[in-house]
Amino acid sequence: MFWNKLNVFHWHLTDDQSFPYESSAFPNLSAKGAYTPDLVYTQDDVRQVIEYSRNRGIRVIPEFDAPGHTYSFGKAMPDILTPCYGDGETPGTPNYPLHAERETMNPMLDSTYAFLRTFFEEVVSTFPDTFVHLGMDEVNYNCWKSSPEIAAFMQDNGMTEYAEVEQYFVERHSETIAELGARQIVWQDPLEKGVEFPDGTVVQIWKWEWEVQGWTPWQDYMSMSTALGYQSLLSSCWYLNMISYGEQWISYYECDPHDFEGTQEQKGLVLGGEGALWMEYIDPTNIHPLLWPRASAIAERLWSSADVRDIPAARYRLDEQRCRLLGRGIPAAPVFNGYCPKITVGGLNSPMTNSTIINEDFHKRA
Repeated sequence: MFWNKLNVFHWHLTDDQSFPYESSAFPNLSAKGAYTPDLVYTQDDVRQVIEYSRNRGIRVIPEFDAPGHTYSFGKAMPDILTPCYGDGETPGTPNYPLHAERETMNPMLDSTYAFLRTFFEEVVSTFPDTFVHLGMDEVNYNCWKSSPEIAAFMQDNGMTEYAEVEQYFVERHSETIAELGARQIVWQDPLEKGVEFPDGTVVQIWKWEWEVQGWTPWQDYMSMSTALGYQSLLSSCWYLNMISYGEQWISYYECDPHDFEGTQEQKGLVLGGEGALWMEYIDPTNIHPLLWPRASAIAERLWSSADVRDIPAARYRLDEQRCRLLGRGIPAAPVFNGYCPKITVGGLNSPMTNSTIINEDFHKRA
């Protein structure tokens, strides 16, 4: 990231599948929720990542998604999740593929919010950045719809839509974050359901036009978010885990976060963008070739003037950057034909030597 002028690391730390963050306040979350006891981020690991990043001018913003994407929380704390009525009668029964036996944080219980307060007190004290990402995307209403307790909760509170239940959770959780002195970032999903966020919330736009899902172009979502007065981030057109044949970097390079219908005031609410790499099919064997140099193209777009649009010139710069990364020992994928002067396959084992060669050669040409 440092070599490519990327200055914020958004760390999506937990999800349905695993809870690898080792909490000091709730150690059983990782002890029972991680894939294995060895596959965790210890408190020392987290401190090292934060300090390593700080020394390179990179901020670390953690994400702990809620109320959805929280199945792994339930391995240690099942009561924090909503019991689903998969058979229509029994709490804690699944109805696949609609829902598991328990899903989505239980919005009815004060104990849910007490847990979140204690947990995020730790998060805010551990991560020094002003922002914390709260997720809040893809909340599955199917479990709530199966629950007679949720139905009674809605009736008692004058609610007629499940989005109102989500609004209730959002308000209580957001209030806690504000009281802890942090600012929140959230994914766009709740806005589409009419959920409102407090002032100071940053909305991250991640959806793109996809007919199967009924999604519209990302420009529509960016217009929606900024029209509501929220500062916004764009990641829709920069999903690095979505692979296609050919020079995919060009589509990344041509994406402009200001390219949506809106006033200048709306466009002034755009804070920037983010390349997203989700890990369903990624591990240490392929992470670097998927990141680099395609993420380098995103970095140039976000740091450049809007009129910097020459694709052949960008291709040359990107190819040189890819060769620099190879020289530094980073297995970056080819931009097109993969040829790098003075770098051989064996050279990957001598990153300092090759880094010097590439940099000297570059400065001579410059």
